[in-house]
Amino acid sequence: MSPESSADSPTSGGVADGLPEWLRPLAELAGSVQAEQLAPRFPHPPADARPAAVLICFADGPDGPELLLTERAPTLRNHAGQISFPGGACDPGDADAAATALREADEEVGLDPAEVTVFGILPTLWLPPSNFAVTPVLGYWRRPRQLAAVSTAEVGRVLHHPLHLLVDPERRFSVEHPSGWRGPAFEIGTEMPLWGFTAGIISRLFERLGWAQPWDESVVHPLPTPPQERP
Repeated sequence: MSPESSADSPTSGGVADGLPEWLRPLAELAGSVQAEQLAPRFPHPPADARPAAVLICFADGPDGPELLLTERAPTLRNHAGQISFPGGACDPGDADAAATALREADEEVGLDPAEVTVFGILPTLWLPPSNFAVTPVLGYWRRPRQLAAVSTAEVGRVLHHPLHLLVDPERRFSVEHPSGWRGPAFEIGTEMPLWGFTAGIISRLFERLGWAQPWDESVVHPLPTPPQERP
């Protein structure tokens, strides 16, 4: 089932249990997908990893199904300028990973937690550069509107990115680190492409859902230079 199919959009009445028809496969997948299927190289966090959560938030936007992303502030010490999901470290007062993800999305971009239906929790994955144990939380935003950065120290821009552009083969390629690491990337119209941890989750989820379209994996670009490291 393709995410850009209008026949499966809630605008045509395909809603069950508060979710549009096109999201049902993802809700079903959430209960069975394994960490190794989402992050083959680093699936399991070490014992000293810090707990965190991100919100993978879908909505029905003006251009069809979309995904909420943020462009991180260029002044951040870690992952500066990268495209990511809203999210961050768990606070002691957070009840669970979903509470962390919703709180962070509210603090970063002003997304009202009351407007989000949490419909799945994915396996916790390791983010080695910052040593976070990240739990991805799946959400459906029922009444989307244009958002802007609230925490400008963390977020430079908010992106409401249509899924039909994410699955466009012409916008897909690989990036390669000087160490030889290679991973999927997406051209989304920002200075830096969508790559790394976030791109890996999106790419592998889309493949398992049957949303991905064949793309030329031989097209490889060098790893983008973080803003604070540029001359």
